[in-house]
Amino acid sequence: MKGGNVQRARGKHFSFTLLAVVCMTVFLWSYERRPVYTNIISSQDHLILPSDVFDVASHTSGDLNKPEDQPVQEPLRVNVETEETTETTEQHISNIGNKEETTETTEQHISNIGNKEETEDKINHQIPVVEDTEPVTEESSVITEDVRVSLSLSGKNSSSDNKVCNYAKGRWAVNKKRPLYSGFKCKQWLSDMWACRLTQRPDFGYESYKWQPANCDMPDFERSAFLKRMQDKTIAFVGDSLGRQQFQSLMCMVTGGEEIPEVQDVGRKYGLSTPQGGARPNGWAFRFPETNTTILYYWSSCLCDLVPLNSNDPASEVAMHLDRPTYFLKQYLHQFDVLILNTGHHWNRGKVNANRWVMYVDGKPNQNRRLAMIGNAKNLTIHSVAKWVDSQLPSHPRLKAFFRTISPRHFFNGEWNTGGSCENTTPMARGSEVNQEESSDQVIASAVKGTRVNLLDVTALSQLRDEGHISRYSLRPSSGVQDCLHWCLPGIPDTWNEILAAQL
Repeated sequence: MKGGNVQRARGKHFSFTLLAVVCMTVFLWSYERRPVYTNIISSQDHLILPSDVFDVASHTSGDLNKPEDQPVQEPLRVNVETEETTETTEQHISNIGNKEETTETTEQHISNIGNKEETEDKINHQIPVVEDTEPVTEESSVITEDVRVSLSLSGKNSSSDNKVCNYAKGRWAVNKKRPLYSGFKCKQWLSDMWACRLTQRPDFGYESYKWQPANCDMPDFERSAFLKRMQDKTIAFVGDSLGRQQFQSLMCMVTGGEEIPEVQDVGRKYGLSTPQGGARPNGWAFRFPETNTTILYYWSSCLCDLVPLNSNDPASEVAMHLDRPTYFLKQYLHQFDVLILNTGHHWNRGKVNANRWVMYVDGKPNQNRRLAMIGNAKNLTIHSVAKWVDSQLPSHPRLKAFFRTISPRHFFNGEWNTGGSCENTTPMARGSEVNQEESSDQVIASAVKGTRVNLLDVTALSQLRDEGHISRYSLRPSSGVQDCLHWCLPGIPDTWNEILAAQL
């Protein structure tokens, strides 16, 4: 009887085992046909992106100041359930890098975060030491500037500290909509000496190129739209002859190169007049009545305050206050909505001597031998002006200030007075692309770093365009003298204004 019970128990155990095997087989067969199990997998078992991608994702949420003890945002996860609804890790990382028009790259974003933190630091306005080797130049402003002097400054600066977009990085490309205005018709605003269409120059291929920033959307310049954006505003250019070229370029751009009689000359409102014995006014100002937009230019080649030591003597020496901005800025800054500063090419020993400039600091003649060197004096003024403008911005909240980097010279095989020339007429002979992140003009870049003054970086992109200068095609050419400093218009300064409009 006992033996029968044991056999029956063993039979039941075998039946339960067989039933379990059959159920498991059916379950596994069903799983392969339809993996419902994956629907109940916990989020901890899903695939997690690498930590560097998570870091960018968390920063782009905008909470850059989150304390470390606060909960961290949950990492971005990728569900591997279906191919149709979820990216793979590699695809997601690739997409982060490829969406250039809407998303910054990992490296750019991390760099920008670092730059934003650096802008909170104060500028160390120490005067860098450079060699005083700049040659004497002529009154025509075809003069020298060695951008390498700027490399003496310590520290580095991106051309766009507070912006994701670096407009100085990109390439030149042929554009059918160029030029933006006629070099024949813009006589009301454009000086004849810069209108190369009125000279004997036979080629105009340089007019056909547009600058395309690498990671920025820079739309075509549309004059009526620009004037509407600038309604009831005043745009002021203050600087040397390259600033005057940019001013004339913008006047031609917003008028389409056409004469517009209704545009009003309002120079008197800003004290602009022709000095006694001067060849031209110290500036111009024009108002567009339809939008009440004023565009003006004031001549200030060094941006510092120049005060004759004897106002009754035309031959008097002039105090060159290196640490003070030009009086024009102090007098009229409150009337400006957009300010564009530039300087550089008049900082040479020839100009200082010819203009009888005597360097002053703290209201007294300069006694610092190191500061007497032209490069150091220029750097001090640039930093002083940038710092002063920045100090004024809280009192003028509507004002947007820009400091344009230096416009490069292209004298080959000599200087302007030693046979230097720029006779290349082939566009892009020096290349068409700028890949560097930092500005080529580190003096101005470092001066605006940490301030609310914007950098208008045009040096590297202009360096590629040596075929766009006046060259030997001037209205009154001098034998053996070429202008490899100023630009033909229409031309490169039009691009400076397009970038300005985009940054606005």
